[in-house]
Amino acid sequence: MNINEYQNLAMRTNDGKCTERLNVEIEKGQGIVDVGGIINACLGLAGEVGEVNDMIKKIIFHGHQIEGEDVKKEISDCMWYIALMCESFGFSMNEIAEINIEKLKKRYPDGFSEQASINRVD
Repeated sequence: MNINEYQNLAMRTNDGKCTERLNVEIEKGQGIVDVGGIINACLGLAGEVGEVNDMIKKIIFHGHQIEGEDVKKEISDCMWYIALMCESFGFSMNEIAEINIEKLKKRYPDGFSEQASINRVD
């Protein structure tokens, strides 16, 4: 098989309706304040997390030094996109943080342990 054959065979599973589905979801709303903001936040967050991952890769495998200020800047970029996602859904970051802590308390009531992680029920 050559790469063009792969493309043709793979695209049998793509019905070409992504834009149509996006437009339908925008029209439905479903309580979403800003669909464009959500898309921007998802793509931006993926990019910023990729930058953090690249830094970690370079530290572990390429012998680079940890540059704390650079890591902080990338993490702050991640926070910006998380804030945008919250805003676009109409959520507050406080609400999201509280939900996360409650989930962690239920998951690990006595703090993290490998055993609790292996036997998670949620």
